[in-house]
Amino acid sequence: MSVARPATAGPSAAAGTDGTTADPAREAPSDRGLAPGAAVPAPEHRDSSGDTLDLVLPPEPAALGAQDVAPRLRPGEPASGPLLDALAGWGPAETPAGPFQLVPVRLERDLALISGWMNDPAVAAFWELAGPPARTAAHLRLQLDGDGRSVPCLGVLAGVPMSYWEIYRADLDPLARYYPARPHDTGIHLLIGGVADRGRGLGAALLRATADLILDHRPRCGRIVAEPDLRNTPSVAAFLSGGFRFAAETDLPDKRAALMIRDRALRTVL
Repeated sequence: MSVARPATAGPSAAAGTDGTTADPAREAPSDRGLAPGAAVPAPEHRDSSGDTLDLVLPPEPAALGAQDVAPRLRPGEPASGPLLDALAGWGPAETPAGPFQLVPVRLERDLALISGWMNDPAVAAFWELAGPPARTAAHLRLQLDGDGRSVPCLGVLAGVPMSYWEIYRADLDPLARYYPARPHDTGIHLLIGGVADRGRGLGAALLRATADLILDHRPRCGRIVAEPDLRNTPSVAAFLSGGFRFAAETDLPDKRAALMIRDRALRTVL
């Protein structure tokens, strides 16, 4: 499931909240999505004219070790800062598919995998980050070199990285100009990386788990917001199934979005 590319500018790119495509269970790759290493060539194919088509696939995700998922509370790192209440130390949440954890991105380890996801046409349609790894790297560095108001993460399910997330302070983001923001509103952008992980309701379960993590670890946050592209009906459906409510249609600079909100007060109801 991918959520459409975030329409917001600045350090947070988009909950992609924008950041899951189409039945209610199928999440789109992401609107604004570790294993290190170079892309792995696929078997050689030939077209009808006899010309060779060299297909290159992104690297396969590999399980992360304890050294990768253990809390990394290094002073000065955005993921360890106060704006998102030391996200790096939140730990895992239980889901029907196994333990799920947000692991802050490390560019040298994760770029090849995330860039591969961004070049999936279903993801690129909303995130608009297809192209060489340098393009994805520039997007990530805006957050990694920032003040911690937006933290890019891998979503690691049962030890395997399978999604890309941006957790960000919506009240400090340009998005706040387009809806009645409240202090400490927290935004989500996501994409589900692997095709095999899409279309089976997994995105909704992970959205619910991630929202619970935010509410558990950010006591001042009363609402979690997302703004998937209104055209991305699988993404919108995933948010609805994940405990969010549809609040409004919102015109953002590069899309018409569905404003999705999960209220702390309705946590046990939706």
